[in-house]
Amino acid sequence: MAKYRRPNPHFTFLFLTLFAYCFFQGKSSSWLNTEANEVVMVQSRRQDWPKRCDFSVGKWIYDQSYPLYDSNCPYLSTAVTCQRNGRPDSGYEKWKWKPNGCSLPRFDALKFLGKMRRKRIMLVGDSIMRNQWESLVCLVQGVIPTGHKKVTYNGPSMAFHALDFETSIEFSWAPLLVELSKGADNKRVLHLDLIEENARYWRGVDVLVFDSAHWWTHSDQWSSWDYYMEGKSLYKTMNPNIAYQKGLTTWAKWVELNLDPRKSRVIFRTMSPRHNRENGWKCYNQKTPLKIFSHPHVPDQVVVLKGVLRRMGFPVHLHDITTMSAFRRDAHPSVYRRALNQAQRQHAREFSSDCSHWCLPGVPDIWNEMLSAML
Repeated sequence: MAKYRRPNPHFTFLFLTLFAYCFFQGKSSSWLNTEANEVVMVQSRRQDWPKRCDFSVGKWIYDQSYPLYDSNCPYLSTAVTCQRNGRPDSGYEKWKWKPNGCSLPRFDALKFLGKMRRKRIMLVGDSIMRNQWESLVCLVQGVIPTGHKKVTYNGPSMAFHALDFETSIEFSWAPLLVELSKGADNKRVLHLDLIEENARYWRGVDVLVFDSAHWWTHSDQWSSWDYYMEGKSLYKTMNPNIAYQKGLTTWAKWVELNLDPRKSRVIFRTMSPRHNRENGWKCYNQKTPLKIFSHPHVPDQVVVLKGVLRRMGFPVHLHDITTMSAFRRDAHPSVYRRALNQAQRQHAREFSSDCSHWCLPGVPDIWNEMLSAML
């Protein structure tokens, strides 16, 4: 029979101390509890991490209990308050997303604020990320009494503060992530290898949610820059996907050099789909989601993004909303991006149509239900 060996008392004490700490903290580490992460990890070296549910694959279900707030939320931009602007139908507000093989929890404002107590969450990107920020603020603000919340501004950033929770929900404008500046002769220069001018606002944030795609897809006529610059080299033209990859690689290097995965969580939201010229039909007067795609399409920008994330050592969580949102041709502002009176509604087709942003309440609320579940 094997001889009994007394355990090392120092090891026993260390083990019990660590066990007690984890038990009373209620989790194995501050953010990276992989057992609870219902997210899609795209780094190839982490493919063996547990994946309990892929939220990105499922179907839209009509649910009369939605929306979770109304268009009178005071933090909404006029351009997304479709009901206030005269849109006659409201069915687009009543769809929830049902992932295959699991359920997506309904957004719980108090639970979300509890998870984010004494923390900062910042959404970084373009006007569609601003769309999502307004959604998130409206989802939580109803449970906070008047006088216990406020909005502050700092350069390209704005923050909603839930004062009792010491929580801030922030948005930082950086549609290309990398820097865009004016050069000689007032020409606009996109610096593919510079980011600090934007990134200085991201430091010290507990949860960073990024997106950057739409501005990279603008054609020459609508482009926001005249030249690309990398190092000291200036380029008039460049393959858009190569430029996007270079810009994302600069972002990835900044993340790995400046953030600590034990203190900061990083999420990258995929491209929000548009239902306009590229798809051959408009979003105006659409009242129901698409039921099926004849030719499902993954945008090049999503392919490039996944490639960059795979090469990163820092654990970045992919928030994939592209395909699920592509079903929702019915949920854009279209002509109701502005207030239309009764007479104007009779000639609505004479007005420009926004098939890129989303009515609120609407689809970004579901993105935020997914975001809350990921946290």
